[in-house]
Amino acid sequence: MARPVRCRRICFEPKYDSFSPCGIGQAEQVLLSVDEFETIRLIDHEKRTHEQCARQMGVSRTTVTEMYEKARSKIADCLVDGKTLCISGGNYALCDGSASKGCGKKCDRADYMAGRAAVDRKEAETMKIAVTYENGNVFPHFGHTGQFKVYEILDGEVSDAQVVDTGGSGHGALAGMLAALQVDTLICGGIGAGAQTALAEAGIQLYGGVSGSADEAVDALLAGKLKFDPHVHCDHHGHHGERHHHGEGHHCRENKDGCAGNGGKC
Repeated sequence: MARPVRCRRICFEPKYDSFSPCGIGQAEQVLLSVDEFETIRLIDHEKRTHEQCARQMGVSRTTVTEMYEKARSKIADCLVDGKTLCISGGNYALCDGSASKGCGKKCDRADYMAGRAAVDRKEAETMKIAVTYENGNVFPHFGHTGQFKVYEILDGEVSDAQVVDTGGSGHGALAGMLAALQVDTLICGGIGAGAQTALAEAGIQLYGGVSGSADEAVDALLAGKLKFDPHVHCDHHGHHGERHHHGEGHHCRENKDGCAGNGGKC
């Protein structure tokens, strides 16, 4: 069963719902959700830390980091490529408790403290991070990984780790396998759209486009410093049925043109 997505708390909705470049008639639109906007407001405008932002919004720090990176990528896309930024939607609820000194509403202190305590309890619980794995490194393609390294996290630190064989499972089965292992978060290299959907339905947060040491990637994620690609995509399954491995001179991480820009081959 997919985990329910925690509703993100915001103090007030944005005053402006769109921004468009001058001199462009029908610019392509990029949708920024209201909860993603809130991370920009708190972190970039109010200079809050990721931890402070997480507490105010009532979610975990890793969730805030994911939303923040996606929001910055979308804003950069609009600034660089002249697209219209639309702010709408998202999984959020208006604050009814004084989550911070600058909250836009007069809020119920008891309700806020109860919500904050719930977040503190969640962060104290054990969570699990899985990494596509081969010889100590992040394996470059989710669908072909022969192993996952699964890390148990307690109070923001690794408490245990084990390597699990996938048994040659395909793209669809791997998401179910991770859900059965009660994994909360996945770190990987390239990953197709179908697998991303399956992970989202299972309530598993995705950090794609990552390479290098698996242990270092997990440490960076816990520190809020992991470099990942929120738009990672790899829609091929190998050329003429061949599997892609390290050392073949190509990887499944999205580059400037993406997998599709290379004729479907990474």
